[in-house]
Amino acid sequence: MLLLKKKSDLVQWLDKQRSEGRSIGFVPTMGALHAGHISLIDISKKSTAITVCSIFVNPTQFNDPKDFQKYPTTIENDILLLEQAGTDVLYLPEVADIYTDGTKNLEKYDLGSLESLLEGAFRPGHFQGVCQVMRRLLEAVRPDDLFMGQKDYQQCMVIHRLLEIIGLPTRLHPCPIIREKDGLAMSSRNMRLSPEQWQTAVTIYQALIRLKEGWRKDKSPRELVDAATSLLESKGFRVDYVSIADPLTLEPVSGTGAAASGQSRPSAVALIAAFLGEIRLIDNMPL
Repeated sequence: MLLLKKKSDLVQWLDKQRSEGRSIGFVPTMGALHAGHISLIDISKKSTAITVCSIFVNPTQFNDPKDFQKYPTTIENDILLLEQAGTDVLYLPEVADIYTDGTKNLEKYDLGSLESLLEGAFRPGHFQGVCQVMRRLLEAVRPDDLFMGQKDYQQCMVIHRLLEIIGLPTRLHPCPIIREKDGLAMSSRNMRLSPEQWQTAVTIYQALIRLKEGWRKDKSPRELVDAATSLLESKGFRVDYVSIADPLTLEPVSGTGAAASGQSRPSAVALIAAFLGEIRLIDNMPL
């Protein structure tokens, strides 16, 4: 595996691969890698000739400075995992290599309602930071294919919008959530959970299962959301949101009586974000 820390070196190397007709896949990460990240590497390797992974903890997407400071760093283990997975290139830049003019007065992106719903509402400025770093990474790598995990469902939608805005022909591939045996969605933040918190965290997955079962039984979205919220709060979570939303707009789904009218229920996705102590966890499930 080639490890590069400078954008100029990365661009030069990839230009050579591109000139020789090799397709390029890209997996952007913030490190603290786990099996979910490696699944993206595996998918990229099966789909493209060259797989590039980046590790960069982006300061502009943390609306809580404490969250940025506490983000886990496991670079030695990350490198080992990427080597074992057969990654071709690891891009490991410093902040100055990504933000050559600093991180003040950065550009803004028109993300529409994605900035006012769910994550957008509870993490103001977060998606602007995501777009700022992703634009720089995408313009450096210029991948044919981009692989991202569906656990960050709304973020995938934001990146799809970003690709439209900047006009890159890169194909975005949202990839399935990888879960622990107990159902907890794999996340770098899980490293911060104590054993007791881990057992409690699984409640998010259980709440999603209940939402899915209730949706199939034609229970009202309001009833389902209230029940899931109560379940989480009873286990000590501080809930940001539980939502049953349209999978394309993320607007809340409303209305009942689909079964009674002989119609199938519309497609929807259940999304949850909640704090367990100081640790914020997110998850989602198609309904």
